[in-house]
Amino acid sequence: MNPQARRWKCVCAYDGTDYSGWQSQVSGNAIQDLIEGALEETLGNPSRIHGSGRTDAGVHAKGQVFHFDASWKHGGESLRKALCTRLPQDIRVLDARVCPSSFHARISAKGKRYLYRAIEGSASPMEFRYWASLPVHRLDLDAMRMAATVLVGERDFSSFSASSGDSCDENPVKNLWQLDVRRTGKRLKIQVEGSGFLYKMVRSLCGALFDVGRGRLEVHQVKEILDAKKRTSLVVTAAPQGLCLEKVFYRKVKFRR
Repeated sequence: MNPQARRWKCVCAYDGTDYSGWQSQVSGNAIQDLIEGALEETLGNPSRIHGSGRTDAGVHAKGQVFHFDASWKHGGESLRKALCTRLPQDIRVLDARVCPSSFHARISAKGKRYLYRAIEGSASPMEFRYWASLPVHRLDLDAMRMAATVLVGERDFSSFSASSGDSCDENPVKNLWQLDVRRTGKRLKIQVEGSGFLYKMVRSLCGALFDVGRGRLEVHQVKEILDAKKRTSLVVTAAPQGLCLEKVFYRKVKFRR
């Protein structure tokens, strides 16, 4: 690292509808690509950013975190504004501040919160980007909540990962702190918190709960799927547009704006 460079921690939000996910792609149409492009324009040289984790194509974020090293001489608010002027309106940097060189957006993370939104029926034209449509009249919320209790805790979530096997070094044991299902009218929200998540794990958990609510899966089957520690066709991945990364949790450290 350049001895004059400082480490910057940034929080960003984005509407993932028109992008191929967070992680850099050959197409250049990933959130990471757009932010790195804005950084290069701002700093005058390329800078690699490191995110707290990936979000899939179509998935949104309110609190994605990334870090990078740069010798920016001005304050964090000046950097935030400079980046926002170079980014499309559906990608916003919310906060930028100097952090300890030991901070790492992914490695230092202690947990994450996701929120999945769905509507029983069809989402309106004003909502379909952020709410998944469920072609049912009424889900069995009690059954969904019973299934959720089976999944909470420290478990091997291999059965709810869509990994193709190329990330075998990732520990499939995660601690799921919360899997809360709520309904308001025809709107359902599933709040998920945990120490970490496997590839497409949150969408797979939500897909399984929706199938329990539809009567396609029984609560005991969810436990059997979990205990099998192997992906099965019974687990359906929920649509991406309903999912949003709400917050990344870190231990308290001192940051400078």
